Amino acid sequence: MIHRGHLLVARQLSRDRAAVLAGLLAPLIVSAILLPWRASWSNTNVALLLVVIVVAVAAIGNRFAGALGAVSAAAWFDFFFTHPYERFTIRGSADITTALLLLVVGLAVSQLAAHARQLRVVAITDAGYLAQIHKVASIAKSAAAPDAVVDSVKEQLIRVLDLEGCRFEYGSLLGHPPRLEPDGTVVIGHVRWAVEQSGLPAAEIELRAFADGQYYGRFMMRARAGAKPSLQARLVAVTLADQAGRAFGSTSSQVADA
Repeated sequence: MIHRGHLLVARQLSRDRAAVLAGLLAPLIVSAILLPWRASWSNTNVALLLVVIVVAVAAIGNRFAGALGAVSAAAWFDFFFTHPYERFTIRGSADITTALLLLVVGLAVSQLAAHARQLRVVAITDAGYLAQIHKVASIAKSAAAPDAVVDSVKEQLIRVLDLEGCRFEYGSLLGHPPRLEPDGTVVIGHVRWAVEQSGLPAAEIELRAFADGQYYGRFMMRARAGAKPSLQARLVAVTLADQAGRAFGSTSSQVADA
């Protein structure tokens, strides 16, 4: 599911480029097609049709593409359908009102369409994160040894945080590497690292596994160059590490009871 979310974003980026071109040219093409009926079509109907074009551009692209489509639609409406024709000037007050409404409505619907698309991507990504946590939790319940949980968590951390690699150190606390904290922040020494601006540090980052206050080991994570996982993704990573810690804690309890 996480890969599906990344794939959706990658596809949308390519669609964004096409949408920007469509936002620039589609209103011009539609206006040119409507020119033979300029005398019989009211300017209100023309403006409504151009709004439909802007909505279509915003739906397949982003806010910029939608906004560009709205400006382009208003400009070509002025050029082809208001007096004097073939000039970027408007004399009639009704035409001025229609052109302004076309621009305002076009900008508004482009924002709404882009926001709806963003919510769709977030929903798919959220579902992917939940699926990864559920998978690890299921393994933790059924695994006879915590090693299987650790291996699964390493695999999921690589996906969630966009890592090059991840290993687990049992009980080690050597050195002072950058650390992913329970609140999702990354610290180097006592300084908080700005992941959103600078990406994850190039050095290995530790993520500790605890259960009931007992330290069992740490995941040592090596990030890809330029990786900037969101706070949400980093909190998911912490949750995954907690699952590994619980697996160790459960095994220790079983040994003590025996």
